Amino acid sequence: MQYPAVFSPDPSGGYVITFPDIPEAISQGDTEAEAICMAEDALVTALDFYFEDHRAVPAPSQPKIGQRLVALPAALAERVRSFNAVLGRQGLGAFQA
Repeated sequence: MQYPAVFSPDPSGGYVITFPDIPEAISQGDTEAEAICMAEDALVTALDFYFEDHRAVPAPSQPKIGQRLVALPAALAERVRSFNAVLGRQGLGAFQA
């Protein structure tokens, strides 16, 4: 499972990273390599908000030109699928990936 991310150059240096599908995931990095690492961490951390609030995790959208894909670790991707499936059975809405 991969989510598109926007890596925007920061005027003071480095990059600001945002995720259109997961607005809670915001980070920054001073170098491209650091930004990639921070993006992965921000995405993983932001998903905790969905789990804690019992909200379905949004499905990843198709990436737009200029966006980069950030992958979830396989175990977390499976947790998202299972979590959303349970919410769907409870009538709270979810997606199936």
